[in-house]
Amino acid sequence: MRHWLTPCVAAAALLLSACSTLTPSRPAGWGAPEALVAPSSFSGVHGLAIDRQGRLLAGSVVGNAIWEVDRRTGAAKIVVGGPEGQADDIAIGPKGEMAWTNYLSGAVRIRDHDNAPSRVIASGLPGLNSLDFDRRNGKLYATQVFLGDALYELDPSGAKPPRLIAKNLGGLNGFEVGPDGMIYGPLWFKRSVVRVDPANGAVSVISASFDVPAAANLDGKGNVWVIDTATGELSKVALDNGARQVVARLAPALDNLAIAPDGTIYVSNMADNGIQAVNPATGAVTQLTRGKVAVPAGIKVDGNALWVADVFAYRRVDLASGEVTDLKRMQSSDMEYPFALGLSSKKVALASWFTGTVQVINRASGKTETMLHGWKAPYDALPLEDGSLLVAEIATGSITQASGPNYEQRRVVASGLAGPVQMVLGPDGQLYVTEAAGNVQRIHLKDGSKTTVATGLALPEGLAFTPWGTLVVAESAAARLTEIDLATSQRRTVAEQLPIGLSGAPGMPPPYVATGVAVGADGAVYYSADRNNGIYRIRPQR
Repeated sequence: MRHWLTPCVAAAALLLSACSTLTPSRPAGWGAPEALVAPSSFSGVHGLAIDRQGRLLAGSVVGNAIWEVDRRTGAAKIVVGGPEGQADDIAIGPKGEMAWTNYLSGAVRIRDHDNAPSRVIASGLPGLNSLDFDRRNGKLYATQVFLGDALYELDPSGAKPPRLIAKNLGGLNGFEVGPDGMIYGPLWFKRSVVRVDPANGAVSVISASFDVPAAANLDGKGNVWVIDTATGELSKVALDNGARQVVARLAPALDNLAIAPDGTIYVSNMADNGIQAVNPATGAVTQLTRGKVAVPAGIKVDGNALWVADVFAYRRVDLASGEVTDLKRMQSSDMEYPFALGLSSKKVALASWFTGTVQVINRASGKTETMLHGWKAPYDALPLEDGSLLVAEIATGSITQASGPNYEQRRVVASGLAGPVQMVLGPDGQLYVTEAAGNVQRIHLKDGSKTTVATGLALPEGLAFTPWGTLVVAESAAARLTEIDLATSQRRTVAEQLPIGLSGAPGMPPPYVATGVAVGADGAVYYSADRNNGIYRIRPQR
């Protein structure tokens, strides 16, 4: 006869078993990284050019490289690596020489042929953006945009200083020098495509019908082709009367274009790491190469979703399928180049050290609640459940708590930090912060007291707690993820030889693109890979 206690014992056993699954135990080890989002080329793609050999060249600022892209297959390889290869625009001279703009370091480089070293011919001009040669005489022109607003003539030999032609044009972006010696290009901030006389800077408007024109190229048939980065439109504009025809509708965040000798128009999209080929006669579009994300940086997990600060976009990834959803894109939204992301139950915070901004977004509606400017290289931002906001500034070595209407009330929680990079709230309710100097600090939010809980790390960046209470940290300088038991100080490697730790260049903070780390409720570790633009998952092994 079955004892009456048997069902109770069985029920208790089931309850204990169910409870044990709520908090996964520490695994014996880790599986190999698997791509949740596949890698791609570039790390944001910008300037395009067709050289004398017929090669399609593409520049990347964040990726610090110039790439060659196969015009048939889309396969890409690096032609000039970092840091010298940082290129916002590329120009080919009358002798086959190649020049490009080092946007963040404010320099122009040139090399005479593939086997020649590059040389700096202009420097000290932050925001050098677009450039092109006058193919009749070899003169070279370049513009500052965003970090300045000016047009210069440069000496290709570098012997003479730049000649200032004009200032405050309105953002003369991706331009081209025509066969008549005039400069044809877009004024980013004036919604116009214009003709500029390089002799005196005189401007005449060809068409003022755009939202945010980003680049313009001539086709040799009396037309200038223009991309609008806000609308994604590729248009043909007649030079004689300014008549405009939209030929192709592409995704926003377009950056540049190049016209091949056969008439094919190649267009770059920074948010997609993409290049598309457009038939000018039919408007037919072929996707030559593309990534699902651009430059994945800060990440956070909640439920079955991964939230991503993607530098040129703000995105969400479904953990089950790997499907990527755009939430905001550069130029077609109010977003400003996010490098880090913080998450609470109601808000998302995007931080950009490049623009000095922290953007607070309503998680439910996706609308921006507040855009806070004037921060000094904010490397991370974390919205708290009480409605306040924590901001880590690497330039001041401090963490500030902002609260109240428009976050105008400010309290420095901690100072004297050796390069605060990323933050996470611990299970104890305290704040844990990585320092670029190699440490992890625990900060008591009420009194600001600091305790060093880990040292000797190789440029630690992203960090996240596991369900069993250990801390996973990305050591970007060592290309590995490390698990730290804070109670015992024991460490073990989660994964190594990872594609993380993108090298910066002059004018960039040492951590550059911080590797994001997140841990799911099941103990799976996620990290963003800034060296190949993939997002990876590492499953615990038990």
